[in-house]
Amino acid sequence: MVFQRLAIPAAKLLRSKSHIVPGPLLVTEHFFKVPLDYANPSAGSITLFGRSVTKHETPIFAPDEPPSPKPWIVYLEGGPGFGNREPQDHTLTRTALSRGYQVLYLDHRGVGLSTPVSTAMLARLPGGDGPNAVDVQANYLKLMRQDNTVRDCESVRKLLTDGLPEHKTRWSIFGQSYGGFISLSYLSLHPEGLREVFLTGGLAPIGKTADQVYEATFQKTIERNAAYYQKFPEDVEALRQIATHIEKEGGNQGLPLPGGGFLTVPRLLTIGIAFGGHGGFDQVHTLLVQLKASLDQFGFLTRASLAPLETFTAFDTNIIYAILHEAIYCDGPGSVSNWSANRVGQTLAQFSWLTRDNTSITSSTAPDQPLIFSGEMIFPFHFETYPELIPLRVVAERLANASDWPALYDVDQLRKNEVPVYAAAYIPDMYVDYAISKDTASLVKGIKTFETNTMHHNAVRAKAEEVFQNLFNLRDDVLD
Repeated sequence: MVFQRLAIPAAKLLRSKSHIVPGPLLVTEHFFKVPLDYANPSAGSITLFGRSVTKHETPIFAPDEPPSPKPWIVYLEGGPGFGNREPQDHTLTRTALSRGYQVLYLDHRGVGLSTPVSTAMLARLPGGDGPNAVDVQANYLKLMRQDNTVRDCESVRKLLTDGLPEHKTRWSIFGQSYGGFISLSYLSLHPEGLREVFLTGGLAPIGKTADQVYEATFQKTIERNAAYYQKFPEDVEALRQIATHIEKEGGNQGLPLPGGGFLTVPRLLTIGIAFGGHGGFDQVHTLLVQLKASLDQFGFLTRASLAPLETFTAFDTNIIYAILHEAIYCDGPGSVSNWSANRVGQTLAQFSWLTRDNTSITSSTAPDQPLIFSGEMIFPFHFETYPELIPLRVVAERLANASDWPALYDVDQLRKNEVPVYAAAYIPDMYVDYAISKDTASLVKGIKTFETNTMHHNAVRAKAEEVFQNLFNLRDDVLD
């Protein structure tokens, strides 16, 4: 497989502004300009947004000379599709600052404040609302994957480290979930820019097809459903009551939602995506309690009960998560997702609701059998039920059938890797399968892993202190 390495120019700083927040922390907001397409720099540019943070200090005596800049560590958020929280709200900030870093929270291209992609924005691209709109929009979205995020990082690194001695121009990166996928692409594309790499739940399925990914994650999702109903057995009946109401009142299209789009039983069952994180069971249970209470008290679903459901998954405000989710598993030419999750799920009896066409899901399931939630999967019906995604149904179909994806990982480079890599792998992980993670770890020369069966995918937030302690132990401690 030919791996495409391109010339990376330094980013241009459009503007930056610093302010002090309680802590005290010095936070600087940066806007950078980088090429939209590094293979075709004349195709235009996009804006990247990031926040850097250092500890704010007021010395008693002015220093005799300016202090040397602290080494950078860059946090790469999960997703794809989500921007960063503010530094003062991020679990990494205190740990990184206490260890002598300055931190950069850089929004990936197309998300957060980095020229964020939306349905309206895509329609306003040159030609985005014309006869070739599907091609124009799909080709733009193809540039939003992890390979170009790596190039964006390199472009920003060259700007921020300009003028430093060569040995100080490398930086550290910390990749959570999809941010770990980016990190492994970084190790493949531009290892010369890296000092060290930290990964949490982000050992990407290198060498695996999308179908293999979903065959593994569906099984883990089935296990999590069993654990959920063991904790909340009353929700078997509650979910069936809610689903029956949706089918009766919404018909084939579903119940119209206050904010647009439709609530169908399949859409309701996708809230099982929360089962992959600490506290996810309780999130889903709370939502079902609200919906059931509305039905019990009023006989219909009130707006107040529907509001948490509408925003339970942020596909209307973070469309890249939905429209490019399977594309992050397409590694190189000839790799086609073809709605992999939908196809794999239809082969499993527990997810027979994926094969139903205008028939009742509740009446075709035994009354004493629970309806099974899906996990981190995207299905075609997402583009029929979410208002922001409905106009992109044809574009999503085009991307699902695309086969001209660039390569994301260079296995030969990973096998001879010289950059220190420290990874946390979670045995119960519902999103990034543990067995596949182990296969990936075996490809990366010199990697050190922390493995546990007591953490879920969002442990970097839910159990941050433990995660950071174990990762930095991998770096700093000695194994005799």
